[in-house]
Amino acid sequence: MRVLVTRPGVDAAETGRRLAALGHEAITAPLLRVYFHDVPKAAFEGVQGILLTSANGAHAFAWSVTPHPDLPVFAVGRRTAQAARDAGFSNVRSADGDADALAQAVSQWVDPAKGSLLHAAGAHADGRLATELMSRGFRVERHDVYDVAVAPSELLATVLSRRLSDAALFFSPRSARAFCEFVAVQGLKDTTRGIIAIAMSAATAEALKPLEFREIRVASAPNQDALLACLG
Repeated sequence: MRVLVTRPGVDAAETGRRLAALGHEAITAPLLRVYFHDVPKAAFEGVQGILLTSANGAHAFAWSVTPHPDLPVFAVGRRTAQAARDAGFSNVRSADGDADALAQAVSQWVDPAKGSLLHAAGAHADGRLATELMSRGFRVERHDVYDVAVAPSELLATVLSRRLSDAALFFSPRSARAFCEFVAVQGLKDTTRGIIAIAMSAATAEALKPLEFREIRVASAPNQDALLACLG
């Protein structure tokens, strides 16, 4: 199956390798671009652990210099946890779920009285994780370590107009909305009717509603393994 991957940079390459291992052909046509920001050293003062809700949060530490590679990292899922290890962190735990699962796991792993938690977040991330943890007595300091901007490649329009893909992967509601907007602006709405859309979550699938797809499938869990399993 020819699978459209609109993720940027490192993420697209990793997904492409996974697709190839499963016998699919990845067509990489980035829709987004990630911009990383330095993490100030002062952000680590009094912190007992780092919260990561995406692999890009970990990539930000790889891009800059972290003064505390031994600081515990609490990751939302296995892929994010591996990205943290790749960035140089040695003490990493994964909640193997979503933000709610991470909040529950963290409340079991650490004591709120032993220090604050640093949430290395994306600029567009919601505050659900911090809100849940604060309701459990934690102090959460958020630092936006990356931003994601819509920056479509010229290849994306070509892939759609020539109907080169059989399926497309959507990892977040924001990327799904950006895709819908791009398709509408380019006048390519009729090109998605033959594509199977694979959504990471129900919210992501909902964001795809403005377009007509051959089928929309939703991953059984919020991780890449479950997403790719939808390809069959």
